[in-house]
Amino acid sequence: MEKRSEFGRIIIAAIGLIAGIILLIFSGKVLEGVNADEIVCIQDWGDGELHWYTDAGIKWQGLGKVTTYWKLADRDFDAPVMFNDNGTGKLKGRYQVELPLDVSHLTALHTKFNSQEAIEHSLVQSTIDKVVYMTGPLMSSKESSAERKTDLIRYIIDQIDNGVYRTTQKVTTVEDQMSKEKRTVTVAEISMRDGRPERQETSVLNTYGIKIVNFAPRELEYDDTVKKQIADQQQITMQVQTARAQALEAEQRRITAEADGKAAVMKAQYEKEEEKVRAVVDAKKALEVAKLDKEAAEFTKQKDILIGQGAAEKRRLAMNADGALELKLKTYESVMAKFALEFAKQKWVPELQMGTNGTTTNGNAAVDMINLLTVKTAKDLGLDLKAR
Repeated sequence: MEKRSEFGRIIIAAIGLIAGIILLIFSGKVLEGVNADEIVCIQDWGDGELHWYTDAGIKWQGLGKVTTYWKLADRDFDAPVMFNDNGTGKLKGRYQVELPLDVSHLTALHTKFNSQEAIEHSLVQSTIDKVVYMTGPLMSSKESSAERKTDLIRYIIDQIDNGVYRTTQKVTTVEDQMSKEKRTVTVAEISMRDGRPERQETSVLNTYGIKIVNFAPRELEYDDTVKKQIADQQQITMQVQTARAQALEAEQRRITAEADGKAAVMKAQYEKEEEKVRAVVDAKKALEVAKLDKEAAEFTKQKDILIGQGAAEKRRLAMNADGALELKLKTYESVMAKFALEFAKQKWVPELQMGTNGTTTNGNAAVDMINLLTVKTAKDLGLDLKAR
């Protein structure tokens, strides 16, 4: 009995040891930890059912197969491109792959590609390569490096999101900027309908719910031939721009000189006009002054006339009042003084007197002459010398 009991304990210990070994072996397949930036798919080991986990935490694995995807992954790209002038290059940059979180899209991706690497390489990168290659013929190498550089990026992003454009071929003639030779080239143009580009296929990335975000080209590396052509064209463009700038500068100098000349003419005309206005003002002023002087002269004349008339009237009245006695006396006095002065110079007494003729009353010629002149003067003046 004791032997049986001992044997049983050995069996139980052996079973426990085997179970421990099995548990140790499969301990990593029982539970699975999911990080916040991960998407985890656990496939049951028995029936193969898929279980998707997009939230962080410890999940039951149950010995199932675990496949991990990234919600958002950064990736570099290096896509070849060929332009309509046969120039080639490589567009390099970086983008981010954002996977869907719904079960249907995740199951389709897992079923077709079964890994993050396969999705990025076989689906995403091949799509970007195709879109970049299909965008190249829409422009020339030079256009992609200059005036249509933004169009290149815009066309690529639009086709990644919505599908590749349907294009039409157009034959056109272009002039080589270096040799000035004209040549015929075939260029691609986007087929438009109702103002929107037509698509020859839908975006395969949209089919799986994948989004390409932050598509950021870093550089467009051209082949050596294209690099030389672009450099030469840029040199020509710079020379043309320099010539245009010099022409514009010369034209601006001409305009400035013309404007300065017009300004000088206008200034001279203004100065002449100013002188004319000033002369007119001075003439008007002189005219006004002359008018005022004339008016003052007229006033003075009238004043003098009135004063003279007043004085004459005064004298007339005075003369009428006394018979002009004072004036007559002054005149008589003046005349008599003159007579006296002249008579004093004469010899009125003869040196030899022979006798009288009987007609002389005084016997003195001087006295007779004075009396005669006195009477005449008094008569002329109307004086009455008789005492009253």
